[in-house]
Amino acid sequence: MPSVRLVGVSKRFGRILAVNRVSLEVQDGQYACVLGPTGSGKTTLLKLIAGLVQADEGEILFDGNSVNDLPPERRSAVYVPQRYALFPHLTVKENVAFGALAKGAPRAEAEAVASRMLELVRLGKRGDALPHELSGGMQQRVALARGLASGAKLLLLDEPLGALDARLRIELRQQLRKLVKELNLTAIHVTHDQEEAMTIGDAIVVLREGRVEQAGTPFHVYQRPESIFSANFVGDTNFLEGVVAERGARESTLELRRSLRVKVSDVSYLPGERVVVAVRQQRTHVSSGGEGGMNALDGRVRAVRFLGNFVKCEVRLENGDEVSCKLMLAAGAPKVGESVKVCFRPEDCVLFPYPHAGLSRELEAV
Repeated sequence: MPSVRLVGVSKRFGRILAVNRVSLEVQDGQYACVLGPTGSGKTTLLKLIAGLVQADEGEILFDGNSVNDLPPERRSAVYVPQRYALFPHLTVKENVAFGALAKGAPRAEAEAVASRMLELVRLGKRGDALPHELSGGMQQRVALARGLASGAKLLLLDEPLGALDARLRIELRQQLRKLVKELNLTAIHVTHDQEEAMTIGDAIVVLREGRVEQAGTPFHVYQRPESIFSANFVGDTNFLEGVVAERGARESTLELRRSLRVKVSDVSYLPGERVVVAVRQQRTHVSSGGEGGMNALDGRVRAVRFLGNFVKCEVRLENGDEVSCKLMLAAGAPKVGESVKVCFRPEDCVLFPYPHAGLSRELEAV
């Protein structure tokens, strides 16, 4: 199972710089998930690693050896595209067995592997069907099974679960991770679903306009986002604009609009500096009274939305700012129009310097 390392890799298509001097490393046996908005370079990154497109600059290494000059078939990597790319004249089972047969595997062995992979993706009874007889979601599962059956040690997955219904997507992502680990593969999995990435990834890579915005473990990326973009893209977050009013030894006091004040545990900014404070919605609570040791801001409930196991409560603060709180269903929820206090702990706040283009423009980037 190879490690993958990119050093200063760039790729341009005309005037579009799709990948901009990307450097990152995926370790042996790691399951890495690449997140980013549309147009951030996710698919191009996979194709560069697979050898389907050539880098304009930089180096791509497998196990420390450059593969820049190796054709795709010699890289021991398989790219599973988002749009299936199945052979229309072959049956589902023949499609899945194709890669192993092309490499000279005995037919009985290739078909046995194909059968196993089809069972994994819950298509074991459709092996004799042709691709056009399947739904889009089923075709995507066939493409996934074909990639797994190829025998490659590096699996490059481009939105492999994107066309599946929610229930099946949740089930298959756990099975997919389990199988990758059992087969000792290295996987790089592109997805737009942050929950999917956080659930199955050993590492998360956040892309923005062809650049790596942040990379690290799911815990690190979620708990310690390194930019407003990362905080906004990974996890539901409230953002408040403020100015540092006071800086103590362990806490700073921020002044928000209309003189509202909150305390944060970050003391790295000087008084007078403009900042943005980010607080995860799950760490933001509503209360009819103050809570000891927490910031407590007066507001009024604008909307309450039922979202399965929790409710999302949207509150307008007395200074006009709006925040959202995710509350467990068992905890109950306030009613629309009710006066509440929005509470969060100083240690749950992350500070960022105020962006040059303004907060609204920065949030629109996602």
